[in-house]
Amino acid sequence: AILSTDIKYRLSGGASNSTASASLGGAMSTTTDAPASLWDDTSSAEAAAGRTEYRCVYVLNNNGTDSGTNGKIWIQSNTTSADDTLDIGIGTAAIGGTEQTVANETTAPTGVTFSSAANEGAALTIGTLAAGQGRSVWIRRTTNAGAAATASNAYTIRAKFDTV
Repeated sequence: AILSTDIKYRLSGGASNSTASASLGGAMSTTTDAPASLWDDTSSAEAAAGRTEYRCVYVLNNNGTDSGTNGKIWIQSNTTSADDTLDIGIGTAAIGGTEQTVANETTAPTGVTFSSAANEGAALTIGTLAAGQGRSVWIRRTTNAGAAATASNAYTIRAKFDTV
């Protein structure tokens, strides 16, 4: 059975990447990082101007033998700030493939459709992940112009699978 402890979030940016700000696509990292720790604080300048930033993570089926079927992902609770919001989109790479890389954190990935996916009923489809396989997911943080600086903004992204 696929347990919640079998579902891991891995950074992108290459096998040795351990820096969340460098999680801009590319190969899956061996570093496991909770999605809530992907973002730096929103500075006063960023908040005043407004800013949209992107990160790419992989959802990994870390179960040693079982495939996860009917995989889905959603934003269980959006940011605690009223001045910014998250959206998610399934990456363009095939399951087990390497996702495109963007030039910097303000460059949108090509061909990714973002959604608020605000509950399990509105979840995005990940598909079936064999044991050890991952699927790329992009996360977009949009900070409204004129916002207040924000530190330690929290949110929860959830993935779920069935087992054959």
